[in-house]
Amino acid sequence: MLIAFSVAPSGTGHADGSVHDAVAAAVRVVRDSGLPHRTTSMFTELEGEWDEVFDVVRRATEAVLPFGSRVSLVLKADIRPGYRGEIDGKIERLETALADAADTPDRNDSPPTL
Repeated sequence: MLIAFSVAPSGTGHADGSVHDAVAAAVRVVRDSGLPHRTTSMFTELEGEWDEVFDVVRRATEAVLPFGSRVSLVLKADIRPGYRGEIDGKIERLETALADAADTPDRNDSPPTL
């Protein structure tokens, strides 16, 4: 399964609203897990079996708890039993489709015939 999640504290008391230390604590848990993962500016993606993925999400959430009075967790899952390597496979298929589309002339790009 693939999980995309974002975890952040609130009630931090920081005037600038900065949560980078808390997010770093969560990402450290993900990186230490050994599971395939990718972190972007908004989410961290994680791939593995149900129990191991949710264990990492739980521990990442717990790592953020000391940084605020509450924690927000946003989670999206793609559950597809029997598939592995989809964290990269989905992107590779997308890039192939985009490249194929670029090589195929679009019917709407042709000048109109009179």
